[in-house]
Amino acid sequence: MALPIGGKVLLDTNVLIDFLRAGMHTEWVLGGHGTVMRFISAVALLELRLGADTPKRKKAVDRIQQAFQAGRTLGLTPSTLDHAGRLFRAMHGNASGLRNRLGPMNDVLMALTAREIGATVITNNVLEFRRIAGKIPGLKVTAP
Repeated sequence: MALPIGGKVLLDTNVLIDFLRAGMHTEWVLGGHGTVMRFISAVALLELRLGADTPKRKKAVDRIQQAFQAGRTLGLTPSTLDHAGRLFRAMHGNASGLRNRLGPMNDVLMALTAREIGATVITNNVLEFRRIAGKIPGLKVTAP
């Protein structure tokens, strides 16, 4: 997808995991897409830390964190969390039938974070994020 010069993108956790496991999407994770401003959500950092179960993986997550310093790791605001709760309930009810409640909620949180700063979500999970985008006007989603 062609992004406008100076466009913003928020990388989904699966793009970061592809980078860590297979060296994929280097241009998105480490730079190389011109003047695109790259961000990650604190949710993605949380998910990466949860999976960092060996010293090697912990160092890899440290590398990601270092690549996104200087205000490029976005936290969640109270309004984002409030909106996420409402949106999640609208999409999934009380989620009692979902085997994994955390993953879909995290996707909603990342989508709202991206929309708040006008960023495009870069994800391998395009179908789910496009479904979310149907409920979040202005959210842009693309594959890496």
